[in-house]
Amino acid sequence: MQTNIFSYLENTAERYPDKTALVDDKGSVSFAALLTAALSIGTAAAAMIPVPEDPPFARPVCVMTGRDADSIKGFMGAMAAGCFYVPVDRTMPRARMEKVFNTVSPALVIGRREDRETAEGLENGAPFLAIEDAEAGDIDADLLSFRRSLVLDVDPAYVFFTSGSTGDPKGIAVSHGNLIDFTEWYCEEFDSSADDICGNQPPFYFDASGRDLFPCLRTGGTIHILPRKLFMFPALLIRYLNDNRINVLNWATSAFDLVANSRVLEKHQPLYLKRIVLGGEALHARQINLWKKAAPDAEIVNVYGPTETTVDCCFYRVDRTFRDEEPVPIGKACANMQLMVLDDDGRPVKKGEAGELCVRGRGVSLGYYGDFEKSEESFVQDPLNPWYHDRVYRTGDMVKQGEDGLLYFLSRRDSQIKHMGYRIELGETETALMSIGGIDRAVCLFDGGRDRIVCVYCGSIEKDEAAEKLAALIPRYMCPNEYVRIDRMPETMSGKPDRPALKKRYIDGQGEL
Repeated sequence: MQTNIFSYLENTAERYPDKTALVDDKGSVSFAALLTAALSIGTAAAAMIPVPEDPPFARPVCVMTGRDADSIKGFMGAMAAGCFYVPVDRTMPRARMEKVFNTVSPALVIGRREDRETAEGLENGAPFLAIEDAEAGDIDADLLSFRRSLVLDVDPAYVFFTSGSTGDPKGIAVSHGNLIDFTEWYCEEFDSSADDICGNQPPFYFDASGRDLFPCLRTGGTIHILPRKLFMFPALLIRYLNDNRINVLNWATSAFDLVANSRVLEKHQPLYLKRIVLGGEALHARQINLWKKAAPDAEIVNVYGPTETTVDCCFYRVDRTFRDEEPVPIGKACANMQLMVLDDDGRPVKKGEAGELCVRGRGVSLGYYGDFEKSEESFVQDPLNPWYHDRVYRTGDMVKQGEDGLLYFLSRRDSQIKHMGYRIELGETETALMSIGGIDRAVCLFDGGRDRIVCVYCGSIEKDEAAEKLAALIPRYMCPNEYVRIDRMPETMSGKPDRPALKKRYIDGQGEL
């Protein structure tokens, strides 16, 4: 019976001990070496963390994280010790780092030697364990076996912090059972195997990285941790993918768009791709079509899922050709998940009507760490089930079911506006904008005080031309009243447009980006 995600590493290291598990800019790590490092780090960690007298016994361990194999060693070491890990980007602003540490009160901090000063300066009282020292230490198999025997599949495997649309970081606790269910679905649905060679783009503090990490731990696939600098030079990125015969990309949609908009695919084609899985933002047809020309044999999959639903709860295999201006569906529920589209009173809406997407099933996470009030606002009793406790997650996302039976993302709930007497989903306007050549990224903001829509975009097209082309695609009342072109879109830690920062600058008129 599978109850702990760490068992994937143990089983795979036994089957494929010498196979490459991870590749970073320092070299490669085999599955056997990764397991040995994890057990050594886990032994050192367990010796530093007393077992609580009462359950739950799993304790939080902050792991200082970057684009390196050491991050994964730290994660696995924390779990080997019967703890759960909390990724902390070593480059994140100090104020945010303090919020993370204050929220979880870690029992231990794991990182490279270079992270010691940063971690100890946070005054959290937690001891620090250097990966370089710990992975060379002894392994106490009996101690680790005992510590892990105390952990149930309902206990956390990790806590990821996401700011969502509010800018205020929330720690989302995801259990071993949540992750096992997701991993089994992903591997079965996409026929994952030891032949998979993944080009990792999402940072390891972003839950989308789990599409690379956990399936590869289960099957014996290899993860290449792509250096950030490659995305500054897309031609070199494509060359890297080809030189290393990378055949699977689990990317944020923004990275997919960046490569498409760079026009590099017109001259350089990825040769070995069999699957591209995309999530995190709305996927647009124009960028799909550009990639399809360059990699016609690659399957493209649009996935949707807040961190609160354990990576993904909904998916769509792109199985037809879309016109550039057509919306791309988010699809149907993943296995063992159910999707409901409800109105403000908790009743199902009719096909074609907009409603809030609510999710139930094994992937619904444990909630917000240390914040029961916020958890109770978003993780609620199923309004359609009056008979027993049945939690659903209210996503805050507005969707509708199309005539094809698939779900289509419209916008965040707070992006549904009333403008000039019309009810508008700003996500529909953004989808139309992204179909226009010369627009690379676009965000629509609503100024309720002056009843105007402001479009902030990056790209080569001039404002007047963008407005003219958009007017040919959607009704006039849905079109922005003002266009602002900027050189670079501000982003959140997860790579999404930083809407609070844009609103502060262009609606409230405060500060600079």
